[in-house]
Amino acid sequence: MCGICGIAVSRSGPQVSERLLRKMNETITHRGPDEDGYYVNDKVGLASRRLSIIDLASGTQPIENENGSIRIVFNGEIYNYKELRSYLEKHDHNFRTQSDTEVILHLYEEFGVDCLQHLDGIFGIAIWNENKQELLLARDRMGIKPMYYTHLPDWQFIFGSEMKAILANPAVERKIDLIALNEYLSYEYVPTPRTIIRNVWRLEAGHYLLFNRRGVEIQAYDNLSFRQSESRPPVHWRDYSNSLYTTLQSAVKRELVSDVPVGVLLSGGLDSSTIAALMVDLYPGKVESFTIGFEEGSFDESKYARKVAQRLNTQHNEMILTSRKAVDLLGEISEFLDEPFADSSIIPTYLLSRFARQKVKVVLGGDGGDELFAGYPTVISHRLIELYERTVPRFIRSSIAPYIMDRLKVSFDNISLDFRLRRFLAGRGVPMIARHQRWLGSFVDEEKKFLLQSWVHPVLRETYHQSFEYARNSDAKIPLNQILFNDLKTYLEGDILYKVDRASMAASLEVRVPFLNREVVQFANNLPLELKLHNFTGKFLLKKMMQGRLPDEIINRTKKGFNMPVAYWLSGDLKEFLMDRFSPSFINRQGLFDSAYIKQLTDDHFEHRKDNRKLLWTLLMFQTWYQHYIE
Repeated sequence: MCGICGIAVSRSGPQVSERLLRKMNETITHRGPDEDGYYVNDKVGLASRRLSIIDLASGTQPIENENGSIRIVFNGEIYNYKELRSYLEKHDHNFRTQSDTEVILHLYEEFGVDCLQHLDGIFGIAIWNENKQELLLARDRMGIKPMYYTHLPDWQFIFGSEMKAILANPAVERKIDLIALNEYLSYEYVPTPRTIIRNVWRLEAGHYLLFNRRGVEIQAYDNLSFRQSESRPPVHWRDYSNSLYTTLQSAVKRELVSDVPVGVLLSGGLDSSTIAALMVDLYPGKVESFTIGFEEGSFDESKYARKVAQRLNTQHNEMILTSRKAVDLLGEISEFLDEPFADSSIIPTYLLSRFARQKVKVVLGGDGGDELFAGYPTVISHRLIELYERTVPRFIRSSIAPYIMDRLKVSFDNISLDFRLRRFLAGRGVPMIARHQRWLGSFVDEEKKFLLQSWVHPVLRETYHQSFEYARNSDAKIPLNQILFNDLKTYLEGDILYKVDRASMAASLEVRVPFLNREVVQFANNLPLELKLHNFTGKFLLKKMMQGRLPDEIINRTKKGFNMPVAYWLSGDLKEFLMDRFSPSFINRQGLFDSAYIKQLTDDHFEHRKDNRKLLWTLLMFQTWYQHYIE
């Protein structure tokens, strides 16, 4: 696992500066503290930071082919590299290392950009072809590993695993993309392909980019499909249960390939517990499991992780996150996050990564299960709200329900009743995609009109644009399948995988995600919807598969997620921190927000008149990022 960056120049652009390339690479040292590597000529500079996982002795990058005409830097792991190497050796390719990086290089020699079709793994790849004077960038199918880029007016093309490597170049202007700001306020992250900085982009998952004398060309090499799912006749879950188990087991086995010890992140939820159960059966030794708990009782679920660890007989490691510790971590987190990011679970994810890194370099995680198997309450809520609109009389919906909501006591507990009801009813009367994003996200358009200065208002028409775009481009016809597709392309890639990559790599830890192995993804997307969301039960097939393998309490318990007690923190230990970043002088200097509206949000929250946790946290994370990267 590594971090990579580079510079390429076409036409009459400036010569590549090795000093600048080294400066860029130093910004991502945390991604690969074991060693660095460089290649520079007049037209291209490639750099890498390495976290040694496979071929500890000879896997230094960049790696070149036999005649030096092709060079590669690579971030990720290729799980089928041994099979690919065997094929390539039979076709007269000579190897000097045991690394998966060199396998990609020779695979590119053999197939060109079609080499991407053969890779089973997680990756961000950069290959320079000297003969073609062409740079190839590629990102894995699900977007597990990141890739940023920008194309400057002087014909320089700059890329990196993290945006901070690109921002190290003084030619890149740190100007906020207002459409990205608008989407951040709605989603709590900036969805691909935009970033918060104007003219800096993320390469979309499953895509490659070619940069040469003609400019920049971007193409998809893989697309998610629900076509087979929607064409299958009704089936029984038993017809698929064993196949799912075998497919997941195979993915876990492949992702255990490593020259260093591997552990597991165990939350006590169904997904991570499933991965842990499969791993225990395959791993040659006692598995190290890691979990994190919280002081606040309604948020702490560490007892469930403990129960799974006892059932599976893992070597269990547990720590508690206090509110004081969370406040102390915010400064560190703002440094390694390139963009404003309002998923508060970044805090325990980072702390858990540091905790696990004390014992292992690689862990498996359960990310992706909710998106693939319809595990989020929001997906189920679409069926509930349709039932609510059909069966509840209009006078109750229009008069009595709002009356009750206005008088419901505000609670700051984890997914409290009033929080759930208010979010649920906020989805009434809007298209399904917009409703889904309202439930997941933060500010809605009505609130942003008060929050944003009037000169920013024209960008409000772009709200949820990316979600509608993905839904239109999907081959899914069933609305709930379009929601699942949208979650894979937005929430999973822009929030979950971004969070895990940044938090783990800041701790120099590699996280692997077997649920997002290409065969598991294909299997899940081919399943009929009824085997994922059966009436009002999400993850239906996965739960059936794990019966008898995990405690029933783990399989059937209500999903709460990795939520933080930020509602309490904001009016407690974080209050001083928040008020500093919400000071009128700071806000007026920015010229983006209305300070009077922000004061109203804080006053209502502090006085328990409203639970504004999501709005205030979203703003706080933007202000913290802005202070670090812009001011």
